[in-house]
Amino acid sequence: MKKFPITPVHPERVCWGCDKYCPSDKLACGNGSERTQHPSELFGDDWMEPILPFNEKAGAGPASK
Repeated sequence: MKKFPITPVHPERVCWGCDKYCPSDKLACGNGSERTQHPSELFGDDWMEPILPFNEKAGAGPASK
């Protein structure tokens, strides 16, 4: 398995649907008719940041009532 690039320079040029990482106009795996987007395209540049519930971000966990 290839190492998955966390912050690619041009994610729009590649299909991220499998380990082949084909150019967006080739799609060699036959996995569909359109390319799979990189998570940074879907969720933004901070896609690797942990997502915490609102009350934990404020420092008030369930035990602090």
